[in-house]
Amino acid sequence: MPSRSTARRSRLSTSPFRDQPQPVYDTFELESRVIHDRHGLGRVVRLNGDRMDVRFGDITVDVDIRSSKVHLL
Repeated sequence: MPSRSTARRSRLSTSPFRDQPQPVYDTFELESRVIHDRHGLGRVVRLNGDRMDVRFGDITVDVDIRSSKVHLL
């Protein structure tokens, strides 16, 4: 039996099953002001690879940079 290729097949331009676009993530920097869906307004205090520490008033929360719940102001 021939094995299937792991390469992705190209799709026709008229196909209703088009590839999903890659998500675009905000670029966070130190001291950037952000808004979080649950915690509200905050400020980035530390970047750790794909995570960041955000200060929301009296608490600091570790947030994933790719989270859909946090946005730049």
